[in-house]
Amino acid sequence: MKRILSVTILAATVLTSCVSKKKYVALEEDYNNTRSNLQQTQVEKERLEERLNAIEQRVADYNARINSLTEDNDRMLEMNDLTAMSKANKQKMRQTLEKVDPAKLAEAESLEDSINLAVAYNLESQISSGSSDDVDITVDKTVVMINVSDKLLFRSGSHRVSRDAYPLLEKLAEVIKSEPAMEVMVEGHTDSQTMVENSYIQDNWELSVRRATAIVRLLQDRYNVEPEKLIAAGRSSYKPVAENDTRENRALNRRTRIVILPNLDKFLALLDSEQSAAQPVNATNN
Repeated sequence: MKRILSVTILAATVLTSCVSKKKYVALEEDYNNTRSNLQQTQVEKERLEERLNAIEQRVADYNARINSLTEDNDRMLEMNDLTAMSKANKQKMRQTLEKVDPAKLAEAESLEDSINLAVAYNLESQISSGSSDDVDITVDKTVVMINVSDKLLFRSGSHRVSRDAYPLLEKLAEVIKSEPAMEVMVEGHTDSQTMVENSYIQDNWELSVRRATAIVRLLQDRYNVEPEKLIAAGRSSYKPVAENDTRENRALNRRTRIVILPNLDKFLALLDSEQSAAQPVNATNN
């Protein structure tokens, strides 16, 4: 009897030892897998951080170029004043300014202000094409800033570009392609309301980036703008143009801003288009 009991205890001990070893091996495999996944995640994190740093540096360099360009143009305008323009360009600018809103024209205090008004008017007539309520064009020291309402570009919460915006983007692409040295930054902006998180878009940061990227892709793929001219940037809700306290103000903040950097000669050449279109009328009058 004692012998049978001893054999039973020994067998139970061996079986218990085998089960514990299997659990240990399984736990060791889980540990190794977890460590491998952690290492892969760390590598992916470092890769994404490098990409983010590269994008942030590119945007910073671009903003520095904007500041440098405005300073250079300030100096040029101060040095050359009206002598920087040919007689033909002066005449074209005067003809364009005759069509500008008199209230805006009354605010012009310098040659730079007059150039800005003339070019802004010309670009609006070329680009907006009946969508003036949704498109606001300003020129600051020969840097063009086009604010386009999301009402024209996107449906609420979506980053798919509306076909209603295609004519605007086509004309914008023509302006961009007309100048080899021109660069364009497309900025997505949202209001401050928190998005309902879904599987496609996590928050306003992602929405603003996706919208800017969607515009850039259309300019490149549909309208053949060289991709090296384009920068896509998302600003979320942190660069508002109005307080986010009313429905109307939030609508103003939901926009896409397109910043264009041409040179002054190109700006003056843009005045030719409307003059050329009016040429047959002038010939008839003569």
